[in-house]
Amino acid sequence: MIKPTLNYLAALCLLFSCTANQKEEKTDLENKSQEVQLDTSAYLAKVQGKETKLFQLTNKNGAKLYVTNYGARVVALIVPNRAGEFTDVVLGYDSLKSFQKKGEPFFGAIIGRYGNRIAKGKFSLAGKSYQLQLNDGVNTLHGGTDGFYAKVWEAKQLDQQQIEMSYLSKDGEAGYPGNVNVKVVYTLADDNSLKIDYSATTDKETILNLTNHAYFNLNGEGNGTILDHELTIAADGYTPVDKTLIPTGKIEPVKGTPFDFTTAKVIGKDIEAANEQLKSGKGYDHNFVLNKNDGSSPVAIVKSPKTGIVMEVYTTEPGLQFYSGNFLTGVDKDGKGGKSYPFRSAFCLETQHFPDSPNQPNFPSTVLKPGQTYSTSTTYKFEVDKTKD
Repeated sequence: MIKPTLNYLAALCLLFSCTANQKEEKTDLENKSQEVQLDTSAYLAKVQGKETKLFQLTNKNGAKLYVTNYGARVVALIVPNRAGEFTDVVLGYDSLKSFQKKGEPFFGAIIGRYGNRIAKGKFSLAGKSYQLQLNDGVNTLHGGTDGFYAKVWEAKQLDQQQIEMSYLSKDGEAGYPGNVNVKVVYTLADDNSLKIDYSATTDKETILNLTNHAYFNLNGEGNGTILDHELTIAADGYTPVDKTLIPTGKIEPVKGTPFDFTTAKVIGKDIEAANEQLKSGKGYDHNFVLNKNDGSSPVAIVKSPKTGIVMEVYTTEPGLQFYSGNFLTGVDKDGKGGKSYPFRSAFCLETQHFPDSPNQPNFPSTVLKPGQTYSTSTTYKFEVDKTKD
């Protein structure tokens, strides 16, 4: 029997090692090339006499945006992480049916006519009083029970990186005056940013406050808490609220309070202290008064320590609603891929005018008149921090 020499054994080990490394490298490359796939047929339906569909945008880097014309909703947003793998960073559902269920939390929807809350659903305009639908206790939230989030929009895909959504909100819809033509354009740019351009006109004096209600988790949707995310908000003031989450009308400084995100801070650091001030809110659910809204300076920056994904927010809106997923329960496992979305497993950064502005004369006006064009823009830009904590 011939005994193997040390050189032979070393060569053999090297061969196995190389083969293993090749397999590991191949697996890694396969992982990096994997992409989230959604079943487009699960979004095909006829709602309100109109067809609903799922649309896909793709940029040169392989980032993807999935949008449905039901509520003009962002269903998935897939961007690269620190390892080069693609990560879906927004919560949503695998089918249209789940978006239609009662109590669905506005995942990814365009919100209108009025984003956020209006006290007791009442406001006066041009000497006339209006009563809106109440769907948040004694208040109106996100347009009421007949809001834009549950409407079928006309969709026109302009190219592989841009889609236009339009909707005519008729006079009296949900209690609001005026026939309002709304247009929203989603653009997935090659710098891995999602730009949302809003425009609207009316034939009668009305109020309008549009926003998008995407729920973000930069660890990946359905992948745990967002309390470990690091957040910066360029706002020296915020609008405190009463127990029904309606602003008191004051603008108070954030300095020395749990609402101070002027320097980077982990979301979970002061959330319980914020909850004590908010009482019924279970965490952050506040409008921040932005220092700048020129569209070129970031108004917020969020970083995930796990994936290295960094999101910068740019807007021409004066306010930013930071919501920490306080009313997510995780009871239903009907998230994408059967995932559960529990308490504080996502955050929202909704660019907007202030809540209850029609009843707060010292807040920026949300009045839109005939002959005027409502125009605003918000960008969510995604980058990667390759340094590990």
